Amino acid sequence: QVQLMESGGGLVQAGGSLRLSCAASGSIFSINRMGWYRQAPGKQRELVAGITRGGSTNYADAAKGRFTITRDNTKNTVYLQMNSLKPENTAVYYCNADLEYYTGTNSHKPLDEWGQGSLVTVSS
Repeated sequence: QVQLMESGGGLVQAGGSLRLSCAASGSIFSINRMGWYRQAPGKQRELVAGITRGGSTNYADAAKGRFTITRDNTKNTVYLQMNSLKPENTAVYYCNADLEYYTGTNSHKPLDEWGQGSLVTVSS
């Protein structure tokens, strides 16, 4: 079994910063891509940023220049640094990991795992 534990969400004033963290735990063989998605009220879930095992990143247009995604492979953890926050950034942010987990001593299986979601509220 594998879990993604998110932390760092909360209430922040417009113009402020917030840093989200997501740590994967369990019988993990490897983690390829990790990413952050958001879901605002009444809207579909959408990609904010993604990062590969080797450190290649991609961002939604709205996130470029203000948000930075990083990862620490020694801790199986991905971060999202959010600066210059705006009220429109208010959403539930979900961590995602494309990984493989151990099913036995000599076998592993792919899994697309999601965190429970973390609410980010930006006040004006």
